[in-house]
Amino acid sequence: MFSSILGGTLTIGNFAICLSVALALGFVVAFMHMKTTKSNKNFVTTLFVLPALVTTVILLVNGNLGTSVAVLGAFSLVRFRSIPGNSKEILSVFFAMAIGLAVGVGYIGFAAIFTIAISLIVALLSIFNFGQSTRNTKMLKILIPEDLDYTEVFNDIFNDYVDSSDMVSAKTVNMGSIFELTYRVDLKNNINEKEFIDKLRVRNGNLKISLSHPLTDQEL
Repeated sequence: MFSSILGGTLTIGNFAICLSVALALGFVVAFMHMKTTKSNKNFVTTLFVLPALVTTVILLVNGNLGTSVAVLGAFSLVRFRSIPGNSKEILSVFFAMAIGLAVGVGYIGFAAIFTIAISLIVALLSIFNFGQSTRNTKMLKILIPEDLDYTEVFNDIFNDYVDSSDMVSAKTVNMGSIFELTYRVDLKNNINEKEFIDKLRVRNGNLKISLSHPLTDQEL
């Protein structure tokens, strides 16, 4: 089970087996990613095909040092031309590439067991929301007139609706006549968010306010 099916020479039969297994395991990776995180069609398709592509490259290299260096350069170019993804997407890409490497050197049984094991681990972590914060953390952006002291202007309101707050930035906009304040706030449980925003609106003269989920690692 943990021995390579490849002999000294690559045959059409071995190539067909490796390619079929890589596509099947790629489908598992794509399916797991689709079920455990938000994804788009293009990325899921990439995960499905990636193990087969890596397998083909490894089979073609087949111990040739010169070809290996050329393939490494090609992968480097692709890496620097691609848009960075979130941590879950990076995990899925490495998962797919690891499968392609294992299948490419002929370890079919190992690749299958590895795929099943990692898929089960990812599924369990997703089901039990491992690592998910229980805090209701949001990003709050408020515009205030320049005549207000932004350092303490909302302290009394925050005491009623926020467990903790951290000012991320304060900058001037509109030719310096308005301050834009950005806070990371942990809202108290069961508060009325509309009521919270209404009180902020009264304080800032009904200027623009936005309350949104923070961008952590581009949505982990």
